[in-house]
Amino acid sequence: MRLKTKHGQIQSNVDMTPMIDIVFQLILFFLVSTTFAVLPGIKLNLPTSHTAEGTSVLGITIAIDENGKMFFNDEQIEYDELASCLANYDTAKVPKEEFPVSLEADAEVKNGMIVQIFDVIRENGFSVINLRTTAEE
Repeated sequence: MRLKTKHGQIQSNVDMTPMIDIVFQLILFFLVSTTFAVLPGIKLNLPTSHTAEGTSVLGITIAIDENGKMFFNDEQIEYDELASCLANYDTAKVPKEEFPVSLEADAEVKNGMIVQIFDVIRENGFSVINLRTTAEE
């Protein structure tokens, strides 16, 4: 703080630069340290597992709700369209054998349906398949 006298009056001046620098650094810290999980807007009751592990959310996500509605990423599709969606999906330069596919099935979906979807995924050349669950508390 600088004090200046002008015609007998004391004037004070507060330098705001250090405070602005600190606020800017705090904003950058929180932006860099925050993680964002991009989850589809599909309401599922995933089965629980005590061995559940975190996986990458990159790649393809296939979700099936309790009524049998199927979603390829965020787009609703029919079971018959799944093979063509997988065949036409652009994995960029990553080979299909290494490109991750996450399967999110509601706890009420029958095991037979999950096995059929696994078969369609493998038939289209994808090998890295993650079955999403929630961790037990």
